[in-house]
Amino acid sequence: MLARVSEAFAAVGRLIAVLIEGLVALGWLLVKGASVFASGGRAALLPFVTDAQAQSRVYAVLRAFWPNLSLKAQVMKAYENTGTAVVTRHADCLDVLSRDAEFEVVYGPRMRKLTDGANFFLGMQPGWPYTRDTSAMRLAARRTDVAETVLPRAASLSERIVAEAEGEIDLVPALSRHVPWDMTERYFGVGGRPDEMQRWTTELFWYLFEDLPADPDLEARAMAHAAGLRDTLDRAVAERKASGQRGETILDRCLALQRAETPGMDDLGIRNNLLGILIGAIPTISKACCLALDELLRRPEVLARAHRAARECDPVFEQFLWEALRFNPHSPIIYRRATRDTVIARSTLRAVQVRKGQIVFAATQSALFDRTRIAQPTRFRTDRPWEEYIIWGYGMHSCFGAAINKALIPAILRPLIARPGLRRAEGAAGQIDTGGTPHPQHFHLRFD
Repeated sequence: MLARVSEAFAAVGRLIAVLIEGLVALGWLLVKGASVFASGGRAALLPFVTDAQAQSRVYAVLRAFWPNLSLKAQVMKAYENTGTAVVTRHADCLDVLSRDAEFEVVYGPRMRKLTDGANFFLGMQPGWPYTRDTSAMRLAARRTDVAETVLPRAASLSERIVAEAEGEIDLVPALSRHVPWDMTERYFGVGGRPDEMQRWTTELFWYLFEDLPADPDLEARAMAHAAGLRDTLDRAVAERKASGQRGETILDRCLALQRAETPGMDDLGIRNNLLGILIGAIPTISKACCLALDELLRRPEVLARAHRAARECDPVFEQFLWEALRFNPHSPIIYRRATRDTVIARSTLRAVQVRKGQIVFAATQSALFDRTRIAQPTRFRTDRPWEEYIIWGYGMHSCFGAAINKALIPAILRPLIARPGLRRAEGAAGQIDTGGTPHPQHFHLRFD
């Protein structure tokens, strides 16, 4: 009884803290927004509201006063919908991402354009096609491969690249995109020209997951890239079959499953599954590496601790990266679409009615700062359990390559962060350059 009373008081205290945090954030937004408007007018407001610092305060206000919103406005243009809902609390984000029957993934129509026909399992609802494809690909991409094959190669390659950099490196082309491409060539076994594969997969990821306004120019480029990627994969499948050689790449294992008459492992099924996985591999890892390092560079004392952990091969090194991505996430929202009229946070004061067809933005960035579930959310801590992070999604559609990401990102960044005097290059070159895209293109760094 006493324990329940104590927990009730603690819960009330957390809610009060959420309200205070929301009021402080609202005051900051009003003062800062007025200053930005006064100096630059309406044109200056858009960069302000899209700034990560401003967004974090917007989320704090929403968590406190409007944790769940339902709007008629159609923010998402790329996928059919009837309006928008925004969910900001931790429990509610996980709730949405767990209720697959009521909140569906929407990527199917665009995925079919990329494959020129079939869907990929990331765009599928629960059912036989999803089970068939994910089961077969998990037999091909075995969890034990991460420690036995993927990690050793990535660690040695990253170490060599940094050692040969001689104190100066452009992180994206030299390291954060190159190492995952090397994995797709050697471990996936699909080949392709590195510049093309990196550009194609990055823009196709943008097209599938980040193109809210439905940019027609981006779609035209995506269709051309998809055709090139299909041709590359079709050629890789045909050449490997014709060679008669057998190995331990994912492609080799897919062909072995085909010989065993595994459902879904015909040539087209192999190509489409590889295409979908490739789109998620290179751009996700590269962007996460850049944003994690960018966040550490903003925190000199934290970077110094991460440097020591990297030099000493301390396992806590990884925790610096996941915590950095909590503050500076590569994917701040995950969206779903309501399949029917339903309610989020039922029987609570924050309950909201969601209409059939509404796109629901589960703001995972906000969820990871929700004081009702996350202890000391504004502190940079390296003792949080891995399960507390929603970095790679949640539920049925968690990232297929999450285990690879968890291994590769530290392997890529460890040799760089272990170098003494790691710092940004002078001027604009030392800031992440996205080149007008959602993904880093250049990030120049120096070290001693």
